[in-house]
Amino acid sequence: MSAEWIWVAIGFVGQAMFSARFLVQWIASERAKRSIVPKAFWIFSLAGGATLFAYALYRRDPVFIAGQGAGLFIYVRNMVLIRRESRREQEPSR
Repeated sequence: MSAEWIWVAIGFVGQAMFSARFLVQWIASERAKRSIVPKAFWIFSLAGGATLFAYALYRRDPVFIAGQGAGLFIYVRNMVLIRRESRREQEPSR
């Protein structure tokens, strides 16, 4: 298998993870009977975005690199906020 085909496979895996986040969000919202964004949405966003960013770098596509690179900051920031909230909830009440 050539390096080109390996990178195409990586691109498809990244796209699948990135797309899975919408399925996760939809299922969580249907179960809750309201619109929610679960932690898994941000995990899939980060994993899929990072994989697609790597693929974009391989392709040397500046538009794709800029789009995925900017998104990574948002996904990481949301994961930081979720982690802070989780820590606050675990602290004993004073």
